[in-house]
Amino acid sequence: MIELWVAFALLLLPALWLLVAPLRRARLVHDAQRDFEANDKSTEQNVAIYQRRLASLEAALERGDIDEARYAEDRLDLDRSLLEDAEDQVRRPLHSPASGRLAVPIVALAVVIGAVGWYLQHGAEDDLILYDVFQTSDSLPMLMQRLEGEAQRQPGNPNIWATLYPIYRDSGQGPAALNALENLIAIEGRVPTLLAQKAQLKFFMADRSMTDEVQALVDETLAYNPSEPTIMGLLGVLAFDDENYEQAIDHWRRAIAGMPDSGSAEALREGIRVAQQRLGVAPEQMEPVAHGPGVHLQVSLDERLQGLLDDDTRVFIVARDMAGELPPLAVARVTLGDLPTTLILDDRHAMSADASLSQVSEVRLLVRVSKSGGTTPEVGDMFTDLEGVTVGDVEGEPVEIVIDRVIE
Repeated sequence: MIELWVAFALLLLPALWLLVAPLRRARLVHDAQRDFEANDKSTEQNVAIYQRRLASLEAALERGDIDEARYAEDRLDLDRSLLEDAEDQVRRPLHSPASGRLAVPIVALAVVIGAVGWYLQHGAEDDLILYDVFQTSDSLPMLMQRLEGEAQRQPGNPNIWATLYPIYRDSGQGPAALNALENLIAIEGRVPTLLAQKAQLKFFMADRSMTDEVQALVDETLAYNPSEPTIMGLLGVLAFDDENYEQAIDHWRRAIAGMPDSGSAEALREGIRVAQQRLGVAPEQMEPVAHGPGVHLQVSLDERLQGLLDDDTRVFIVARDMAGELPPLAVARVTLGDLPTTLILDDRHAMSADASLSQVSEVRLLVRVSKSGGTTPEVGDMFTDLEGVTVGDVEGEPVEIVIDRVIE
């Protein structure tokens, strides 16, 4: 933290210099302005111009070019113009070049106090302390102890509880994990992902039982996101325990489709393989069960692009409406090693209840192999797209889509 405050001080030095620098030129500016005012002939020039115009006006009156009324009117305008010019030339006395010097340190102090106060209010000092805790903790018990100390010092920092929760969970401290998660929900609100985590934790704390509280959390989460992957995984475990292996496979496939964590997805794939063994069928014989109208497709990689990326590279399969006005209607995720693969996109893969495949008759399919695993396209990603794909009965031959291009 000392390095941070030293860096802040170095950043403030240029700002303070900009405040002090004008004082060094104050004497020069004062003398230049004084000399300018002393040598200013503007008033004399205005008076001379006035006199010439007045003489011209009087000559015109003597020649009879204008009458008395016109002369009086023009003379009034001329006098008014001279008064306005003279008024503009009135200057306030120059202040001493030393005046106002006291305000500079006051303003400088206000800048420093304001900057420090703003950082303390909106900065990330607490998160830097958290980072330092991770860097200087030699063991898990020490890390946990220091994090607990930080939780008491800054109970409103969500990153503290988000860090403590998986540590407690993975070390078998269910009540402590639940307390951390509830604190996080109190700060962040009833976010579907957090509610799903709480439902999952309560489910396993209740010996894999669907209690009323767990069911309420599941219902609340699914109301926000019908395909929330953690809930899908929980429901898959429940179905597997009830020996309903087909339903378990269906739930786990839906979970994998929306799951960003490749490690968790691989664990669910292993669960799917075990469920298929219990059913006595080979993996390639197990057809996915469709939920409403959808798209049956087969995704493969062009031979020219094979071997360019690792097998665990993520592949995003996205269905969008033809006009591109709605959020993605369906999203599935597989890995490059899964290709070629056959799957069914339907309402199970919807990102929200407001946008699903059953709302449209045709879609545009976009398939992208992401080098970084992120959702934003990058140079080097492989992709393809196909427009006008009919949404409907998923029986019959799948729509073939081949990844054959690279983003440059």
